[in-house]
Amino acid sequence: MYARIFGFAAVAACLAMPVSAAISLGEAAGSYTINPAASSIRFTIGKAGGGGFDGAFGRFKGTIRIDNSDVGRSKVDFTIYPESVGTGQGRIDAFLRSDAVFDAANSPEIQFRSTSVTRTGDTSALVAGRLTARGKTFAEKFTAEFDGSKGGTIKFHVTGKVLRSRYGMDVGTPLYSNIVNFDMSLTGKRS
Repeated sequence: MYARIFGFAAVAACLAMPVSAAISLGEAAGSYTINPAASSIRFTIGKAGGGGFDGAFGRFKGTIRIDNSDVGRSKVDFTIYPESVGTGQGRIDAFLRSDAVFDAANSPEIQFRSTSVTRTGDTSALVAGRLTARGKTFAEKFTAEFDGSKGGTIKFHVTGKVLRSRYGMDVGTPLYSNIVNFDMSLTGKRS
């Protein structure tokens, strides 16, 4: 009888557990290389009176290391190549690559290196780090939501807001917003 009660309690506990908790941190722990073919980095910039534009970066690379003994020691390193920016409008793409915005010829990389990872929920974390663009480095924060793990891959949905003026990219303000909204879907392959 005790075995039956214990078995029922164990099943009830498993059912009460969030689905995401079914994958233990130990199972997800390890090092991953971002797969650009299965990932995307999108952004939007609003415009006064509505509208604005959105775009994406076609070239990027990165790694994610999840530490199962201390989530705070997990690491994210990311590099975006601004010459790969695309909005679907050639004139805007050329302008974004120019020295008025990304200065891709002289600053060919945008880098993010995490300094801390803080768990904020069962499937979410706040990733703080240093973002470097156009030779300027500032602290930035992004929210990462765990989207699952399967067959040696891991998925995250990452969002954040960056002030472009900090990096000398404030051309067009205040007509165009100073805030760049990032929306990223990242898939990593265990390395």
